[in-house]
Amino acid sequence: MVREHEGEYASRWAALTSIAEKFGCNPETLRNWLRQAERDEGTAAGMTSDEQERLKELERENKELRRANEILRKASAYFGSGGARPPQQVMIAFIDDHRTVYGVEPICRQLPIAPSTYRLHAARQAAPSTAPARIQRDARLRTEIRRVWDENFQVYGVRKVWQQLRRDGFEVARCTVERLMHEMDLQGAVRGKVKRTTVSDKAQPCPRDHVNRDFQPARPNALWLSDFTYVATWHGFAYVAFVIDAFARRIVGWRASHSAETGFVLDALEQALHARQPVSNGQLVHHSDRGVQYVSIKYTERLQDAGIQPSVGSVGDSYDNALAETVIGLYKTEVIRRLGPWRGLEQLELTTLEWVDWFNNRRLLEPLGHIPPAEAEAKFFDLDDQAAMAA
Repeated sequence: MVREHEGEYASRWAALTSIAEKFGCNPETLRNWLRQAERDEGTAAGMTSDEQERLKELERENKELRRANEILRKASAYFGSGGARPPQQVMIAFIDDHRTVYGVEPICRQLPIAPSTYRLHAARQAAPSTAPARIQRDARLRTEIRRVWDENFQVYGVRKVWQQLRRDGFEVARCTVERLMHEMDLQGAVRGKVKRTTVSDKAQPCPRDHVNRDFQPARPNALWLSDFTYVATWHGFAYVAFVIDAFARRIVGWRASHSAETGFVLDALEQALHARQPVSNGQLVHHSDRGVQYVSIKYTERLQDAGIQPSVGSVGDSYDNALAETVIGLYKTEVIRRLGPWRGLEQLELTTLEWVDWFNNRRLLEPLGHIPPAEAEAKFFDLDDQAAMAA
């Protein structure tokens, strides 16, 4: 229309203004339409409508590709070593964290998860009672598993968590605990290598070995085992000595010190004597390795004064004091390596105190039937009292 009536006006702009009023549009808009029509016909320089549409399409594709690359980059860092197909719960958590930036559908296009799967999860989060019974039970078990794991120095693996849940009254399969702990990324402490700390003195006379690797006494206060280990701190090495009652593996005495001399292992023995008050009749055997601290005259005389029979293992054979090595290995794994580095002796002593209390009263030991040492001793004394009453 502009072209047909352009000659009737003094200028093209006058024609545009007049015709635009009749159509109810802006003259500038009408001029842009006219210019685009001329470009489409090839009578004016510039991009045609098809070329402009193609450019917009390419820009959209480029924007989507940049967004997809950014999603995949963040997902790669988020999932870590999750494999080719990360767990569904992990993908859902990723969508929860990034949905406000990218939206649900764009993220789902890049991950192996359907938008409907995420929508179902969101609906169940909003109304937990609508979730299937298994999902509701898993949610309750996750809370209990986290509680057990946190209450036990975060060192329990699948087997110990499962046993503790059963003691707490939860009937749950071991495989279920394993599956949920894997989803929660929870695992138990794993033992490492042990450094040799025993330094023997061949010139020092040693008592005989009265144990011969038999670490299963018939009652408490029949066999005590002693050993110590080292701990690296910011102020140098510290040493921790333990005295263990072999019947239930209960720690009856311990001591931490900057020095590995006889005095500090003797302090652990004194604590054990004060706590247990053993009868001085020679029925209690004290077993250790051939470390100079344990075969010293001062230590041997204290055992004799208390009426305790000394026993020393052979040279260079850790199996001769294997039970003490086992308890110290647990201590190194569950405390030293997991909670370090250690600032100094005071921090080490406080943490060891907490661990010994937990170990004696709450830690489940498989050789005892998955019960704590204190409970095993209490059961023995209850049965002993019942037998005495019956007699």
